[in-house]
Amino acid sequence: MRFLAPHPPRPGRLQSAPALATLAVSAAMATALLAGCSPPPATGWSGYAEGDYVRIAAPLAGTLAALPVQAGQAVAAGAPLFTLEAEAEQAALAEAQARLAASQAQARNTDTGRRRDELAVTQAQRSQAQAQAALARSELARQQQLQRQGFVSPARLDDLQAAVQQAEARLAELDAALRVAALPARPGEREAAHATAGAAAQALQQSQWRLAQKAQRAPVAAVVSDTYYRVGEWVAAGTPVLALLPAGAVKARFFVAQAELPGLALGQAVSLHCDGCGAPLAARITRIATEAEYTPPVIYSNAQRARLVFMVEARPVPADAARLKPGQPLDVRRAPA
Repeated sequence: MRFLAPHPPRPGRLQSAPALATLAVSAAMATALLAGCSPPPATGWSGYAEGDYVRIAAPLAGTLAALPVQAGQAVAAGAPLFTLEAEAEQAALAEAQARLAASQAQARNTDTGRRRDELAVTQAQRSQAQAQAALARSELARQQQLQRQGFVSPARLDDLQAAVQQAEARLAELDAALRVAALPARPGEREAAHATAGAAAQALQQSQWRLAQKAQRAPVAAVVSDTYYRVGEWVAAGTPVLALLPAGAVKARFFVAQAELPGLALGQAVSLHCDGCGAPLAARITRIATEAEYTPPVIYSNAQRARLVFMVEARPVPADAARLKPGQPLDVRRAPA
């Protein structure tokens, strides 16, 4: 389509008011015709693909001892990712195991009586005391017969009766000792011993947990996005050693002007377009920011209100998300009705 623009005024010649008015009307008409012939701008927004990374760290500090994976490598769930040196944790685990064994042995000891050999010693002492008591009673009977015949004084009988009572008391003492030796410890001692064994078991679990945290594994199947340390470097507690990008954990992030925000809602369908992606990707809005921001940063004023934008995120289905790469530019459009 061709348009005939009015001839420009000749230099050095003053134009009349009607001529200037005609020139302005002609320019306005030409602008309107050009706007009517150009294609209407597509309704959409510019954005980019963003990955939801899983950053793997150990809750304990240590020197990086092994890093069997590298960036770009696919790992299965449970695959080893990295290992920190764990000599102190291994020693603490061995100590906890020994303490648990000792406390459990003490607890078992309170549940049983004395050993068989110790009982044998007490039983031998009882047999000896039993024999002494029998001998004392026999001697007392013989001396009593002699005393009736007038050959033994009453004082001698008193000594023999005391000896018999002493032997019988010793025999009763050893019988009681045998009964006590067969009994377990007192209830309070047994409870204390079992409580100590329980505390040792908990300490062992803590040592096992600390040792296990020195070797981290992949929580899900993913691709290693990046590694941040090399073998031999010191890693602080809680510092990520590498980042994983699980399958399908890619979303679209774009910014919408404040005036267009009322036309969007959570769950609304949009389409994602990118170079080399083939057919558009279907996605749904999963987040609309509650706070506005400026792009680029400006001082707020009524004149700059058009620059106020809200971040919006949309997620494609996991199968389509694999077609996106984090950082990839995207064009986001409303899904056709």
